[in-house]
Amino acid sequence: MNWGYSLLFPEPSGCIMPGLLPNSGSTSTGVPCHQWPWARACLQKTAVILWLLLSSTFLSPTWGQTKIPLETVKLWADTFGRDLYNTITKYSGSLLLQKKYKDVEPSLKIKEVDGLELVRKFSEDMENMLRRKVEAVKSLVEAAEEADLNHEFNASLVFDYYNSVLINEKDEKGNFVELGAEFILESNAHFSNLRVNTSVSSVQLPTNVYNKDPDILNGVYMSEALNPVFVENFQRDPTLTWQYFGSSTGFFRIYPGIKWTPDENGVIAFDCRNSGWYIQAATSPKDIVILVDMSGSMKGLRMAIAKHTITTILDTLGENDFINIIAYNDYVHYIEPCFKGILVQADRDNREHFKQLVDELVVKGVGVVDQALSEAFQILKQFREAGRGSLCNQAIMLITDGAVEDYEPVFEKYNWPDRKVRVFTYLIGREVTFAERLKWIACNNKGYYTQISTLADAQENVMEYLHVLSRPMVINHDHDIIWTEAYMDSKAGDSFLASSFLRKNHEGRTHPLLLSRSHGILLGVVGSDVTLRELMKLAPRYKLGVHGYAFLNTNNGYILSHPDLRPLYREGKKLKPKPNYNSVDLSEVEWEDQAEVLRTAMINGETGSFSMDVKVPLDKGKRVLFLTNDYFFTDISDTPFSLGVVLSRGHGERILLGNTSVEEGLHDLLHPDLTLASDWIYCITDIDPDHRKLSQLEAMVRFLTGEDPDLECDEELVREVLFDAVVTAPMEAYWTALALNISEESEQGVELAFLGTRAGLLRSTLFVGSEKLSDRKFLTPADEASIFTMDHFPLWYRQASEQPPGSFVFNLRWADGPDGTGTPVSVTVSTAVAVTVEEKAAIAAAVGIQMKVEFLQRQFWAATQQVGEGWAGSGVKDDLDCFIIDNNGFILISERAQETGRFLGEVDGALMTQLLSMGAFSQVTMYDYQAMCKALDPHHSSAQPLVSPISALLTATRWLVKELLLFLLEWSAWGSWHNRGGDAKAVFHHSHKHKKQDLLHPCDTEYPVFVHQTAVQETNGVIACGTCQKMFVMQQIPSSNLLLLVTDPTCDCGAFPPVLQEATEVKYILTVFKCDRMRSQKPRRRPDSCHAFHPEENAQDCGGASDTSASLLLLLLPLGLLR
Repeated sequence: MNWGYSLLFPEPSGCIMPGLLPNSGSTSTGVPCHQWPWARACLQKTAVILWLLLSSTFLSPTWGQTKIPLETVKLWADTFGRDLYNTITKYSGSLLLQKKYKDVEPSLKIKEVDGLELVRKFSEDMENMLRRKVEAVKSLVEAAEEADLNHEFNASLVFDYYNSVLINEKDEKGNFVELGAEFILESNAHFSNLRVNTSVSSVQLPTNVYNKDPDILNGVYMSEALNPVFVENFQRDPTLTWQYFGSSTGFFRIYPGIKWTPDENGVIAFDCRNSGWYIQAATSPKDIVILVDMSGSMKGLRMAIAKHTITTILDTLGENDFINIIAYNDYVHYIEPCFKGILVQADRDNREHFKQLVDELVVKGVGVVDQALSEAFQILKQFREAGRGSLCNQAIMLITDGAVEDYEPVFEKYNWPDRKVRVFTYLIGREVTFAERLKWIACNNKGYYTQISTLADAQENVMEYLHVLSRPMVINHDHDIIWTEAYMDSKAGDSFLASSFLRKNHEGRTHPLLLSRSHGILLGVVGSDVTLRELMKLAPRYKLGVHGYAFLNTNNGYILSHPDLRPLYREGKKLKPKPNYNSVDLSEVEWEDQAEVLRTAMINGETGSFSMDVKVPLDKGKRVLFLTNDYFFTDISDTPFSLGVVLSRGHGERILLGNTSVEEGLHDLLHPDLTLASDWIYCITDIDPDHRKLSQLEAMVRFLTGEDPDLECDEELVREVLFDAVVTAPMEAYWTALALNISEESEQGVELAFLGTRAGLLRSTLFVGSEKLSDRKFLTPADEASIFTMDHFPLWYRQASEQPPGSFVFNLRWADGPDGTGTPVSVTVSTAVAVTVEEKAAIAAAVGIQMKVEFLQRQFWAATQQVGEGWAGSGVKDDLDCFIIDNNGFILISERAQETGRFLGEVDGALMTQLLSMGAFSQVTMYDYQAMCKALDPHHSSAQPLVSPISALLTATRWLVKELLLFLLEWSAWGSWHNRGGDAKAVFHHSHKHKKQDLLHPCDTEYPVFVHQTAVQETNGVIACGTCQKMFVMQQIPSSNLLLLVTDPTCDCGAFPPVLQEATEVKYILTVFKCDRMRSQKPRRRPDSCHAFHPEENAQDCGGASDTSASLLLLLLPLGLLR
């Protein structure tokens, strides 16, 4: 026996102040040592640990210390392992299943997968699918333009249409309200079970657009011509989802027709013209510099309007645009100093960052605009000449309440005569003294002038710049196909977004610009949605192996679809979309590609392959697999997208091919214990309405029997299912016999047996009544991790496939699912079944059981009693602490029930620390670039008490002003103000709600995962804990991923901090590093088309006076208050 001391310790996972060291059972968390403000505390804690260890090396063992015979511990482990093996093989039938596959090995073939051929085939299928969507959209373009050409504007037109908000609404007399006629709605599975009308479209208008305005009535009347085209498109291609027309006047025609519901404030905030898809289709990529006047005259309401105007402009920008904001008064300053002299991509993070900085702007001094204009022109020129930025439109947005100095020399120097930069001017406030000067600036620089007098004016006036930028495309009569980033909407059954839009899944859109043939005026945008789920079905899961997957990304490197993309987060009991869910970069998911070789090749549309060792997180980050992945990639023609296919090296690149007769396979396919992966496409059931009610198994049976010759099925996959059904059929009889032989008097610890094959076939049998199951979510859609999905194989299958042959993997489960709390109730055990043909191995299936936790514990204690006799002592439980842990350090068995399911380092930090230092376990650092963290309270500053009275006064004043403005906006004394106020009302409500509920923010985190080193099957040692020494023994349990730990409980090692498996936010603290990170811009591929200028543009159509229909009293009241 070799007892020894180890003084090597890993970096502590948390920083605990001296004197506050938790005991071994503490769950306290600390602050990561790499966050330097707490570095001193970290060093102090480390010093305490080292002092304890060093001082203990001079101590002799504590008197009366319990000795742990190694031979006895090994006997316990071997006996427990043997008993487990016998129980699991008996109830799972794993040996029988292995024999059945062994029997058919001579008839099997193992095919090596050609990754490049596979990705090309998937890409071609996706290209064909998307081409059909484009054809549908083009037919809408032709119909809409033809209808507009034939329509004559009628200012007195009276026309009733299906208003999405008013349909089926009745007044107090029971009569349908105006524009609210009867509209038949029926639930439709193809449209996420929403109630729709597939015979006709309906029309939605935002609250601030009058539904009987002559422009609206004429546009709606004209666009009625789209109804038969909508229906014809859907009949021609039943996989189409939503089709729509967004008008430049603000109405939105959507097919199929649907009922639209206002938000909780009674407001219809959705305006199609503000949507990213509309803006991207209406304009080409653009570089924009916003200049905002911060002089003293901009105080009060003017500043509030200016800030809202900037925010509105930012909301019109997308991933293909570039932006910077410069504030000016007596001098010029960038609102983000890190962005000085550059343009940054207008991605979601940068836009939100700018919004926060704009909100903090303070007025002072005198406005000098010529310096600001010069700075803006220089930035744009430098980027244009360097081939950076969008390389398309360039514009300056000047936001001010007046301009007095001589600015003409600036334009002569930088912009005339070519006028490569458009200048848009926004006059803030009701004062018109400087209106002509600002209009002159816009008209002489191909821009547009507007005056914004109220918060409600901002939206409409900002949108004017988009109409100007669309002119070149309109005059050319170009119809570019625009593909957007993925997006998610809520009304299809889950309230994930406050938006009143309709789609539930991640989707992309095609949006050709719809043009008016006269005067170069934008008519609107038509489009159709493409559900990413349907697109990814064209990369069948069964062809990718146990760990393989397919993914899509955009020209900007953002993920469209990836199994590791997590678009939702939990806030309380609700799931919500993350703010940046559609701007997650490929490098943030495939983060081990540090050189970004894969990302660069894919955004450039290249075809090729790449290999990389990866660490794959499992079980919500608690576990990790070490794999070598081969990546294969190519572009999807006529789109900005690239497709990637990942195959794990080894068995992941091999497909097992079997064969059987249809008659034999069909017989075994109809067994009641058999199901198929509901997400997989064995047969196409979503085209013919009569097929949509069929399950995949029902459709396959109809296909095989010839009952429905119109069904299309994947013959290769069907053949594999039939083969697996035949080979696994004996398992049903085996399990049934076992169930019948279990006496009612005997304790039924094993509850369920199950198996799954690589063709998505699943069999299961209950050994207890369903009402007695301890975990009822297992193998159901309520627990996606335990079933076959489009994204992954079951967790128990994936883990088993990486275990040594004949070895079982154990996992704890909770009654309320994988996110459960409290004490675990059951354990799943699984093992893989491999076949070998011509020295090539492939995974054919995985098989396992589910047992009660209590049953596993009883088996262990029984094993210790079998071999415990003759050992000096009063009994195992009195003299020792025993743990059964898995290979990631989670406790399955402990004498204290409350410790079951917890991480060992949390319960006994000293023991986990020693195992790490001895190399029995290793710590693997993982990263999560999609995390959500709690925002730090900004008021916890040491300087806060000095400024809190002023801060409190300013906060109270801002609150009073906002509440008064909100009250005035809600007071609808004038009809015209009533129509416009709803929009501003929605803005204020959204702002208040956002500030109240936005408790989490996107962040980067790192977290440790602990992994047993399989080479260390047994070890022992002594932990020096001050005045005593704690002995321990670790022993591998044969044929499993379990370890037995036996320790001496008489020595208290509570001075050691716990070792925690908790995520820590990565802070980018040092300014130089922060700026480098913010300024760095990843490679991207620019869109193919650009429409910046056209010689026939009418540059004199450059704006005029704004609408002043709102009440003067309403405008003066807040102005007087703020001044």
